[in-house]
Amino acid sequence: MRLVAQVLRERWDILSVIAAGGAAGAAGRWSLLDLFPHRLGELPWTTVAINASGSLLLGVLMVVVVDVLPDQRLLRPFLGVGVLGGYTTFSTAALDVHELLRTGHVAAAATYLALSVSLSLLAVWVSLVSTRSLVRRMDRVVSR
Repeated sequence: MRLVAQVLRERWDILSVIAAGGAAGAAGRWSLLDLFPHRLGELPWTTVAINASGSLLLGVLMVVVVDVLPDQRLLRPFLGVGVLGGYTTFSTAALDVHELLRTGHVAAAATYLALSVSLSLLAVWVSLVSTRSLVRRMDRVVSR
């Protein structure tokens, strides 16, 4: 219990930005899921899009916080853990797969799971590679 109290005292700023970012990201996710719901037995395309777009943004963010703005102590906790952690929703994806399986939509569940994971991994890889390439090109232009 002392360790928890110590962490709270020493890292209150980090915990605060994570909480604020998480609330913002979750609100964005909820809004999209509310605007674009899916019917029972259908692939939850909104969740696929949320997870893929969040993964894409996470790749960009990681290049920015490591290569461009490494001294911004609160940027990664706020945007990465908070906003994008609240926005992406792999727990919802797991619940969606469970619901598809429970209602007998096995092929849809398998497709959804494979699509969610592969698109998200592809998105983060593409954004890492392309953002790093862009940052290198910008560095060369600036150093001329």
